[in-house]
Amino acid sequence: MSKLCSRRDLQEIVESGDGVFALFYASWCPFSLAFLPIYEKYAKGPGGEFVRVPLEGNEDLFGEHTIEVYPTVLFFKNGDVNRRLDGKHFAGLREKQLAEFIASCGARRE
Repeated sequence: MSKLCSRRDLQEIVESGDGVFALFYASWCPFSLAFLPIYEKYAKGPGGEFVRVPLEGNEDLFGEHTIEVYPTVLFFKNGDVNRRLDGKHFAGLREKQLAEFIASCGARRE
């Protein structure tokens, strides 16, 4: 299960670990709500740490990472954003996109 994060939590996790996937989403967004169970499914598997960052209360963090579409997944490695998977306007993200993104980051999912 992924952990819900604030700015401080996220900073601590990405600085202490390697291979952290962070889902940036909005609780009111239908595309985020549809994608959340898919993300949670992959968070239960091996390889990498998975966290969730809600828009509400973290607006400045979304601006800092140029999150313009919900949902968006960032992959942090060595404390920095290494890759990103941006949602598409009026489409969000699909399971196949997440699986391919995780594989491209070198995190193994079974």
